Amino acid sequence: MEKIKIGKKKQLYEICSVIPYSRTVIKIVFPEDGDVPEEWGGDILIYTVGGILCSKLHGYETVYRQEEKTVYLSNDGSVYVPPAPPEPVPEPEPYVPTLEELREAKKAEISTICEQVIYSGFDVTLSDGGSYHFSLTEKDQLNLFGKQAQLAAGAEQVEYHADGQPCRYYSAADMQDIIESAMWYVSYHTTYCNALNMWIAGCETAEEVQEIYYGADVPEEYRSEVLNAYLIQIAGMAGEEENDETDT
Repeated sequence: MEKIKIGKKKQLYEICSVIPYSRTVIKIVFPEDGDVPEEWGGDILIYTVGGILCSKLHGYETVYRQEEKTVYLSNDGSVYVPPAPPEPVPEPEPYVPTLEELREAKKAEISTICEQVIYSGFDVTLSDGGSYHFSLTEKDQLNLFGKQAQLAAGAEQVEYHADGQPCRYYSAADMQDIIESAMWYVSYHTTYCNALNMWIAGCETAEEVQEIYYGADVPEEYRSEVLNAYLIQIAGMAGEEENDETDT
């Protein structure tokens, strides 16, 4: 292991390495169990393992920095200055959306739910007394439009299928009931969604907007003539169902 001597002092210190650290600083690493000089005045003499003087470093007398058994020395009097801690960055203020942004977000939410409700489909009771469910995705709606054209052309029976059922022939009357129920279902939810949008547009506070949800009763001032007609029709159908249950 190499050794060094400081100036005219006689003590030798074992070192692991001595290397340039920068243009004006050298780095000397001492073994974990070795001694480290307390004073650095004078030239640094470096000896080989065999004790032969192999190098002399002049002017490195200032402790630039020390990390336990590693010493950095400068030859220009400079010392290490740790960087200043970064200025604390304040937490950003939470973004508060504008009323118009809340309205647009609520309209988008309502529109998405309306589409999902329509796609989920409807139930209809046919001539055999059974209740059948039909989905109403865009593809299903196009298919039903085609079936309507078949009926208009005079078809007495039309092939179609309920959800989870095999394809079968439906009588013209049953197919007409399916198509009319589908059109009613789509039209009602579209009309209801439009009324909700009118209600959202009329809100004057964020709290009012946040309270609106799909399925809520639309205030009278935002109900269209068409929606009112649908609500009367729905109330009438509910009354008929109650009478049927009472008679049973």
